[in-house]
Amino acid sequence: MREVKRFADLTVEETQDLWLTAQKIGGRLECFHKASSLTFTIQDGPKAGQTVPHVHIHILPRKDGDFERNDEIYDEIDVKENELKEKLNLDKERKDRSLEEMCKEAEEYRSLFI
Repeated sequence: MREVKRFADLTVEETQDLWLTAQKIGGRLECFHKASSLTFTIQDGPKAGQTVPHVHIHILPRKDGDFERNDEIYDEIDVKENELKEKLNLDKERKDRSLEEMCKEAEEYRSLFI
């Protein structure tokens, strides 16, 4: 596995793998969260709001009425990104979550992928 900063730098095979993986994970998260839809987003580059310097997809389970206007989700993403930037000095290394936090999250999602 290699770290890739921008979407356009992925190979064809990496792009296929990324989207097939997002499709698989998205479907399982949608069921897990009892959602009816999914929003997939990529923030490609710092000016697009990318705060983690590698390609990744945000998979957001959606439910009926979660936003009054559907596109408000993008405003909320911007708000959360700005909050993150205030909390995080991006010139320093990111502070990892604790092992306990990661284990709890992994346990919640483990059953989805067995």
